[in-house]
Amino acid sequence: MKKVLIITYYWPPSGGAGVQRWLKFVKYLRDFGWEPVVYTAENPEVPYIDESLLEDIPNNIEVIKVPIFEPYRIYNFITRKKKQDGFHHGFLKEDSAQPKFTERISIWLRGNLFIPDARMFWIWPSYKFLRKYLLENKIDVIISTGPPHSAHLIALKLRKKFNIPWIADFRDPWTGIYYFDKLKISYLSKKIHNMLESSCLNKADLIITVGETMKKDFKKLTSKPIEVITNGFDHSDYANLQRKNPEKFNIMYTGMFLPDQNPSELWKVLNELVNSNKKFAEELKLTFIGKVDNIIIKDIELNNLRNHLEIRDSVPHNQLADLQQEAALLLLCINRIENASYILTGKFFEYLASGKRILALCPEESDVASIIKETKSGIAVGFSQSDLLKSSIELLFDQYLNKGTIEQNDAIWKYSREELTKRLSILLNKVIN
Repeated sequence: MKKVLIITYYWPPSGGAGVQRWLKFVKYLRDFGWEPVVYTAENPEVPYIDESLLEDIPNNIEVIKVPIFEPYRIYNFITRKKKQDGFHHGFLKEDSAQPKFTERISIWLRGNLFIPDARMFWIWPSYKFLRKYLLENKIDVIISTGPPHSAHLIALKLRKKFNIPWIADFRDPWTGIYYFDKLKISYLSKKIHNMLESSCLNKADLIITVGETMKKDFKKLTSKPIEVITNGFDHSDYANLQRKNPEKFNIMYTGMFLPDQNPSELWKVLNELVNSNKKFAEELKLTFIGKVDNIIIKDIELNNLRNHLEIRDSVPHNQLADLQQEAALLLLCINRIENASYILTGKFFEYLASGKRILALCPEESDVASIIKETKSGIAVGFSQSDLLKSSIELLFDQYLNKGTIEQNDAIWKYSREELTKRLSILLNKVIN
């Protein structure tokens, strides 16, 4: 069987969205004639631990782990944070829109000293280890997935050393990532970022992105072939799901809820409907599962919705499908940033598989809006379109009262993990030929 080496920082028992894309590919690759070998960090800094994801790792998969030095002790010393607090999105805190002075120092260090990211210290040890491994083991294709983009630099070094085809998978952009400009990057540092990004894009044999908009952006930077393989849902997670109608008009959000995702117009619209419609006030419930920024909670309180809100801690991934059945609507809030149209989260595809209506607040011309239209899975409303948002919620509330169901659309099945892995295997076969 042909072998593919997958370089990924995130791997179970790490939780979070970053781990699931390649975990699910690995789960199904053998079905399409490819044996995966996973290279990952032995001691990574991860959002949280989710032991349930270990169940998806196939038997006898070779998983190689090499220690990584993480500069978090320096960060924690500067900011006086506890070790278990970790960080998110390149040292940016999630609970404050205005970082403190020590946070600003850390942000500057992140953008200007840790290039391309804080996992840069993993590059050289990984290259030395994998160089020896590849001399002793036959590998047909190398895949790196980022962020962290340090994984791509490991693969870049290996591509220069060995004549092995390399596929670079971008789950998020590099210099186009939404928080890049928040890192206070100097002219020289930005030049280095751009140079490294260009090297990876132009040396890789094939580039994969998770959405069409990101593909268009990368096509401006390289002439190398680019393919889109979106994130998706695992049909096995929903095989035994008991579909049920919600007991309340429950608007549910799952995952981290960050300040730049805050849908202020939604809270205002809900407040208006609560005040004008007694039945709506009786039925409305907001459920957030995961970490929620205080700015969002304060905005909800400002609109007198706190008594409708229930916040639950993060849960293991294998419990989410059942919990989503409590929802009347699944809320998707895309980050309100300049290049928001390319954001296509893994959570969105699991929303699709739930059979629940999706209410997405996103750019009108975006990958999310396009797929919602294609799959007839809900309503996408552009940012700050309060009138359209209000009429959409009223429509969705009437459907809830009338026990309306979503018309099942076969279009969603092309986003199943098995189908996506099939597409990946076709690209793997193509790149070795």
